[in-house]
Amino acid sequence: MIPSGFPNLQKLVERQLAIFPEHQAYLVKRFSEVSDAGFTFIDEIAEKVTQIAGDDLSRVCEDYRWLSGIVLDEELHFRRTGGYRLSTFAQADEQVYSNPQLMSRYMNGLLASQLWWRNHTDVLQFFRDEFIARSPAGFTHLEIGPGHGLLLYLAAASRHCKTAEAWDLSAASLANTQKALAAMRLGRPVSLKNADLFDAPREQFTSIAFSEVLEHLEHPQRALKILFELLAEGGRIFLNAPVNSPAPDHLYLFETPEQILEMIAEAGFVVESSLLAPCTGSTLERARKLKLTISVGAIARKI
Repeated sequence: MIPSGFPNLQKLVERQLAIFPEHQAYLVKRFSEVSDAGFTFIDEIAEKVTQIAGDDLSRVCEDYRWLSGIVLDEELHFRRTGGYRLSTFAQADEQVYSNPQLMSRYMNGLLASQLWWRNHTDVLQFFRDEFIARSPAGFTHLEIGPGHGLLLYLAAASRHCKTAEAWDLSAASLANTQKALAAMRLGRPVSLKNADLFDAPREQFTSIAFSEVLEHLEHPQRALKILFELLAEGGRIFLNAPVNSPAPDHLYLFETPEQILEMIAEAGFVVESSLLAPCTGSTLERARKLKLTISVGAIARKI
């Protein structure tokens, strides 16, 4: 399944299949689509995932198995009703965010998904190769909702990054991000602030990442307008959100990639490039036709 020369990925695949053997056919399909260059990137991310997991690697793999079952339940609901199960932040807070044990398992599962779900890996590589690699020297970076910390690490590790900062509503989430950055041996300070985007400090940044957050909001348009004010003139923003992607805490249903790109443009940004990454095993055409998950990555500028 995994070619020789990628030991970090091989180790994780073996550990995952020891815990979730029923996933083998899926992983065979997932890695049959990967180029040699793609394997090099995935192996690098597998090393970071292993570092973040530390002694809890088996737990991360177990929680990914759990998450796969939860997402399947949400997918069945989506197919029956044509919509997501939740529609308000209050519901998500009560059923998901206020449950520390559930949130821990959810975050662990999403960490593993950066390797096992093709669309997540593709967006992560797009962020590194098209956003961070093309950022100008001295960029000041903000990520809102840093989660597992992989995007924040890739930004802060860039030799062109002058300062790196992250905001989150949850102090517990920020503590996990800090732990992840330390485990990945970042080697430079990152400012982590317990801050609400909708009560944002009056600051400006030349680089912003807002990944997999829009779909968690009741009114994503409001968030985009605030982000426009936070971005300095000439600055660049990386946005990522999925279409047709049922999950325990997803609220806003984007049905086509164009809805996301148009909403970004309506907020005042100029979209410079985009990536449409369908879920594992699907072409973009099939994903559009069957309303399967497509991750939409966009790089935009404030002019």
